[in-house]
Amino acid sequence: NKMSLTMYRMLVAFILTFAFGAGYAIALQPTNSWRFFSYHPFLMMVGFVGMMGTGALTKKLGGYENTKLHGILSSLGYMFALGGFYVIYTNKNILGKPHFATSHGICGLVVIVGCFFPWIAGALFLHPDFGIDKSNKLYRLAHKWFSRLLILLAWFSCFAGLTKLTMEPIMLLGVGLPMMALVPYTLM
Repeated sequence: NKMSLTMYRMLVAFILTFAFGAGYAIALQPTNSWRFFSYHPFLMMVGFVGMMGTGALTKKLGGYENTKLHGILSSLGYMFALGGFYVIYTNKNILGKPHFATSHGICGLVVIVGCFFPWIAGALFLHPDFGIDKSNKLYRLAHKWFSRLLILLAWFSCFAGLTKLTMEPIMLLGVGLPMMALVPYTLM
């Protein structure tokens, strides 16, 4: 059942190319120009889809080095997402718009806050070198499934955010279908 290294490399190349490419394409919506707001969808796609998706996939390979790489990629994804959160929060302040007024905004807040817990639990409790309870099977199981749920919710929020910018069918399919296709490989 273990994935081959070739399959892993192909999936990582696809996930990263997709996250950066789709993030950039979404960032240009709806004005076809880059602006301060553009950093929000770009950083969220790269963080949640690209880095965290790759982190989850890497963990599935198993082993000490892959576990550490999983932590690095997932942490990097969280940092990108925090950057995207900063951008949208600042942009709404600049425009005088209310925060967390849509299901997309509320979902995004839940994910951003929620990601703190598996991030800190992974670093403090599960790190393979110095985790204070790294062999606790219950912590590992909770970390795995709570993280997968948050990533899935993050991907849903990314897509929901896209629908706030455009309802162009080609764009929706071009982002939605690859994300759905990646779910079985990264989150199951």
